Amino acid sequence: MGIKWLVIKNLIFFLLPALILITVFLIYPVIHVIYLSFIDRKGNFVGFENYIRTIFRSDVLDLIRLGRFFTKPPPYGAFIHNLLWILIHLPLTVFLGLLLAVILRNVRGASIVKATIFLGMIVPMVVSGIVIHFTFEEETGVVNVLLRLIGITPKSWLAYPETALYTLILGSVWLWTGFSMIVYSAGLESIPRELYEAAEIDGATVLHKFLFITIPLLKPVTITVVTMTVLWELKMFDYVFTSTRGGPGGATNVMALQIYHDYFVFGEPDLASALASILTLITLGIALVALRPVLRVRTARR
Repeated sequence: MGIKWLVIKNLIFFLLPALILITVFLIYPVIHVIYLSFIDRKGNFVGFENYIRTIFRSDVLDLIRLGRFFTKPPPYGAFIHNLLWILIHLPLTVFLGLLLAVILRNVRGASIVKATIFLGMIVPMVVSGIVIHFTFEEETGVVNVLLRLIGITPKSWLAYPETALYTLILGSVWLWTGFSMIVYSAGLESIPRELYEAAEIDGATVLHKFLFITIPLLKPVTITVVTMTVLWELKMFDYVFTSTRGGPGGATNVMALQIYHDYFVFGEPDLASALASILTLITLGIALVALRPVLRVRTARR
């Protein structure tokens, strides 16, 4: 009994600092945000009123402008901007990461190339936003310098609503492609080379091996890459804040930036907390859907 109590006492002693930090910086803020989302600024309980007001605000979901999506430029609301980010950024980074991993698999000096591409992940997002801002600058931006060489008139791509959001999305591709490339490269190493050799004996082409061996066997890796990429796209903040601050006219606004504006700029903690809760529920839902195959495998093994 004395030894067991000593073990428990030591365990509590080592875990207590971590539990205190988790409680103060994670559990309490989450509970407090949920509490704020159900009250108004006077402290009165309002139920789901803040959630309804938040969802149907033009800053979050502009239904009128969204109805004219093909004829009107952004802003469409922070929620729609996040969806556009996922629809454009996700397939590009997943495809480019897989393509680069396959191409560089048997290339000499591939580690140097991979390290160069991975720089986008190493650079802080705050710095990346500033870099992107100057990259697309009208007079001295690298992109416009290259466009001049091929006879295209340069412009300040981040200064106009019709181009700002898509410019930021395309500019962010290099930030995350390194992640998907490295993860896919690790996944390729787990595929036995004997499978490719057997396919070659059967007359399979490079395309056949890619479609019927590489892609199916990398399915777990793809799930991981897609999940992590979507979560990153949903919580996008510092990159947008330092590059455009959500402008021009809210054309590049995203949900995380809208939470910041509601709380610290407009002084509406109730709406900010409601939107933060909605964003948390979305990310948890995506994470649970992605983890379902893993949970099923563990359940089956038991």
